[in-house]
Amino acid sequence: MEKKQKQKHLATLCVQAGWEPKNGESRIVPIYQSTTFKYDNTDEMSDLFDLKKAGYFYTRLSNPTNDAVARKIAALEGGVGAMLTSSGQAANFYAIFNICEAGDHFVVASEIYGGTYNLFGVSLKKLGIDCTFVNQDASEEEIGAAFRPNTKALFGETVSNPGCRVLDIEKFARIAHSHGVPLIIDNTFPTPINCRPFEWGADIVTHSTTKYMDGHATQVGGCVVDSGNFDWEAHADKFPGLTTPDESYHGLTYTKTFGKMAYMTKLTAQLMRDFGCIPSPHNAFLLNIGLETLHLRMQRHCENAQKVAEFLSADERVAWVNYSGLKDNRDHQLAQKYLPNGSCGVIAFGLKGDRQTAIRFMDSLKMIAIVTHVADARTCVLHPASHTHRQLSDEQLRDAGIAPDLIRLSVGIEDVEDILADIQQAL
Repeated sequence: MEKKQKQKHLATLCVQAGWEPKNGESRIVPIYQSTTFKYDNTDEMSDLFDLKKAGYFYTRLSNPTNDAVARKIAALEGGVGAMLTSSGQAANFYAIFNICEAGDHFVVASEIYGGTYNLFGVSLKKLGIDCTFVNQDASEEEIGAAFRPNTKALFGETVSNPGCRVLDIEKFARIAHSHGVPLIIDNTFPTPINCRPFEWGADIVTHSTTKYMDGHATQVGGCVVDSGNFDWEAHADKFPGLTTPDESYHGLTYTKTFGKMAYMTKLTAQLMRDFGCIPSPHNAFLLNIGLETLHLRMQRHCENAQKVAEFLSADERVAWVNYSGLKDNRDHQLAQKYLPNGSCGVIAFGLKGDRQTAIRFMDSLKMIAIVTHVADARTCVLHPASHTHRQLSDEQLRDAGIAPDLIRLSVGIEDVEDILADIQQAL
């Protein structure tokens, strides 16, 4: 079954993967809007609680609707397993916390989403987990110098939010693996339609499914996907949570019992059990509807964004444009390598003037909306320094590649002429 899915093209997986109805069953993924599931005897339920059998008994741990959609995303990324979470923030928290505990450390590319920057740099430190932010353009030696004996992971974003920088995934994979730790990549902006990080050496992928995967701003969600490729046993001393007995499950060892599914099983059986950041089955159902057209929408997002980026770069009132599809962009060669079909619909740019110039421009837009969101069907705009990243200091903003004048424009799938007309009149 798994092999057949991997042989199919991405467009087919978007529509078909994750749910194969049997004779007479619902053609569409059903919504199992239930907290609990009935069993005929105590032993069957006991085996589920001991992880001796697979099945459903409480939606906080797993639910058939959620699992069907998670299987689809795993198939799209080429992973062995996936788990949906209630948000992209929860997905990133789980991905790190599954292998880090108090006293541990991880390394992070500094150009990441402001919420993730805060999660890693502030909140996780309160749990005793430290991180070091590094310049993703630095040499392998410089980034490697940030590693410590207690470092457990390396993290980055394929295309950064909001700076739109492209990560050199192979370089980061080499660095991570040379230090015996996994590379975790947030692949939200390109989605697996435009980049599959596992093919470039990444080990774990996260998503804010709120964005392009949903595509219609109807639900908040996230996902963690495991490639199954990282050898936890080879670095057993670094990852005791996976390679030594878990007393909360009668001493079973995840790597020995579940093999390539060790990371995902621990994520579900331990973290989701204790923290409970689950999406509702109805949200998973809405996400699946979005996934069915992901391959079509991503192509249109990229086509429109390319035209808008070219328009902005030719306008004398625009100070700078960062979009990897432009030939003079500093990340263009990396984009040609990792994102040959386009990156996403998000453009970062600045206007000649000051912070107020950016604000006046945004307030003058008519069709394009100012919203705290990005990456859905509708074109929208945001000023990160005033909105999503306002909790960061100027120094932190600069470290994250965010200038005070940076405008994040998320180009939708409307007619591009209407998008350009609105930008023109606002300028």
